[in-house]
Amino acid sequence: MKLLGFDTSTEACAVGVLADGRCFSRVELTPRRHTECVLPWSDDLLAEAGLRKTQLDAIAVGVGPGAFTGVRLAVSLAQGLALGLDIPVLCVSTLACIAQSCAHDGPIAVLMDARMGECYVGFYQKQQGIVAALAPEQLLAPEALSLPCAGEWIALGSGLSSYADRLPADVLGQFTHTDSTALPQADALLQLASRDFKAGLARAPEHVEPAYLRDKVALTIDERAGLA
Repeated sequence: MKLLGFDTSTEACAVGVLADGRCFSRVELTPRRHTECVLPWSDDLLAEAGLRKTQLDAIAVGVGPGAFTGVRLAVSLAQGLALGLDIPVLCVSTLACIAQSCAHDGPIAVLMDARMGECYVGFYQKQQGIVAALAPEQLLAPEALSLPCAGEWIALGSGLSSYADRLPADVLGQFTHTDSTALPQADALLQLASRDFKAGLARAPEHVEPAYLRDKVALTIDERAGLA
């Protein structure tokens, strides 16, 4: 299996190549520079892996949720590359990608700052080394966070620091460890994409859609004043 994957839905740019079990990856904080990084990094990693684009079986892409501009960029690039190469696309949740990077067998909560006073939230647990969702991903106010089951929870993501004073105390008390700096990693993206490729979940490029979880990109003046 030969895959090229990338996620630009956060301030990090994550690009990776999977070549018959070997992973080549690069992840850096590149705010507002994703556009100039993804394709050159892809070419560099393909060269490092000894692959040509024409040898790829599929393109893997982080479809969000996350920053609207970054999600649109990744999806557009994946569609363009896949159409040009006549190969399918594997859609990976950004929240699941963050969870996959965590070396924890118990339940994992991912809380990503969605701006506008809200969080993107996902709940996962690993099954044979790969995360599975415990509940649908959602967009909610920090105060509305509740856990779908009991357990020794690990919590990851920028929402932990952005809304530390708004998250319910009883929920915070159930987290045995937290990491507010966790971001999507290319190797985790490729692990999830590999699972989906084997499961026959690759799709035609024209059927790929961003997972925004929200249809609004900005608050009104009155709404901003209400959060002040």
